[in-house]
Amino acid sequence: MMVMICGIILILIGIWAMLSRKNIIRIIIGFSIVDTGTHLVIVAIGYVKGATAPILDASIQMGNVADSGMRVLSKVVDPVPSALVLTAIVIGLAVTALLLAFAVRLYRTGHSLNINDYEEQKW
Repeated sequence: MMVMICGIILILIGIWAMLSRKNIIRIIIGFSIVDTGTHLVIVAIGYVKGATAPILDASIQMGNVADSGMRVLSKVVDPVPSALVLTAIVIGLAVTALLLAFAVRLYRTGHSLNINDYEEQKW
């Protein structure tokens, strides 16, 4: 629960940083903070209290479902959110690198990192 709250707080801080700042680098940092907060929220959704990693060994017990006779795993953390977060980290890193490359290019051509100095490029 605490991880979920920290993730939501990070998302709110990142959104505030992106919307209230005029410096392109600070906007990119705000985007990265939102990205990290989203990762924390996704991991917190897949967490099960008292559960173990989804690796089949002696710590995982198989239980029978009463009616169907199927065997199910009990007390295992869902691995899908963790896999999605690993993928999102790689994508977020690539997007952040692209944004920083754009910021460097804008600085070299316009000699400013203030977003208001690029009015002619807005649509």
